[in-house]
Amino acid sequence: MPETGSRTRGFGESVIRRMTRVALEYGAINLSQGFPDFDPPKELTDALAGTAAKGPHQYAITWGAANFRRALAEKQRRFMGIPIDPEKNITVTCGSTEAMMAAMMSVVNPGDRVIVFSPFYENYGADAILSGAEPVYVPLVPPAFDFDRGLLRRAFEKRPKALILCNPSNPCGKVFSRDELLYIAGLAEEFDAWVITDEVYEHIVYNDGPGLPPGGATGGGHVYFAALPGMARRTISCSSLSKTYSITGWRLGYTIAGEEATDAIRKVHDFLTVGAAAPLMEAAVTALGFPQSYYDGLLDAYAAKRSLFLGALEGAGLGYTKPQGAYYVLADIGQFNGDDDTRFCEWLAKEVGVAAVPGSSFFREPVNHLIRFHFAKKEETLAAAGERLAALPGIWAARGY
Repeated sequence: MPETGSRTRGFGESVIRRMTRVALEYGAINLSQGFPDFDPPKELTDALAGTAAKGPHQYAITWGAANFRRALAEKQRRFMGIPIDPEKNITVTCGSTEAMMAAMMSVVNPGDRVIVFSPFYENYGADAILSGAEPVYVPLVPPAFDFDRGLLRRAFEKRPKALILCNPSNPCGKVFSRDELLYIAGLAEEFDAWVITDEVYEHIVYNDGPGLPPGGATGGGHVYFAALPGMARRTISCSSLSKTYSITGWRLGYTIAGEEATDAIRKVHDFLTVGAAAPLMEAAVTALGFPQSYYDGLLDAYAAKRSLFLGALEGAGLGYTKPQGAYYVLADIGQFNGDDDTRFCEWLAKEVGVAAVPGSSFFREPVNHLIRFHFAKKEETLAAAGERLAALPGIWAARGY
């Protein structure tokens, strides 16, 4: 048999998706893979029901249906505060996963370097490798997950083609302050690098993080990198509707970029997937027109879920870093087992009935004492998880592995 290609030889299975299967195997509450167990807004599902009857059911324009791009441009102009032309700056993709991959393949050449903050969502390293690039990892140091500016400068001195910025961060919930973002922007300008952002949690930025201005879903807490002075021309903003409207299965993502970068992204996107699902784009136009009160309510709901779940971690004796944004939290299992977080997560799902993700899957550095939970669940689900986690110390003392 001929050999397979070399690009994927160093890849393992997605740890996040594997932990979902472990949760199913043991009947555990799945706090590993970040999707809600509650319905999207009723206005959105009603719109989808109408679209199922009347269409469209055929291909849309490759880079996104015109009415969807117009609605998205209007919504993002309102929040980002920058001009966005739906004809020249937007490409609709099959989720933000494709958006990130299309962005990477559009601006990175084989042999280029790409800076990735660690911990990182597992796709970023893979995206760099699939693009033929070399990842250069810069640590975000727990518990505050700050970065060393000297280390970041030295990474830029290696002349990277791009930096990947997840803000708010998955998995650690860090929100980069405006001062940190301006420092990154200065280096990107100095060393002529692209910044590819993942901003899927743009509307889930809490008001109590250090260095964050007061505000909420109005944008007071989230600083869009493309909106910083001079950064629109060198930023590819990637996001999706998945987290904001609780429709992770719809797979509607997008990029917002300058005209030249958008032209390149559309070429890659065309040959990767042809286009996003036409009936889902049609229905989603409804959500893009939601008023400000929707986004304020979203933030309030997740703030309440965060408070409930952090209380559950405290009840289980688990330390954590309070997330400033998104809906993930890294918990410290050092007192139970700080050497093998993968084995601990499997034990936790089987014996305690709660599924988490081993933190080591997100770090380039040898970090084995952290695990990631998400709290995008109904409050009753989180309460049930809290009851199970409260039994963790006793079960561990009685059984161990």
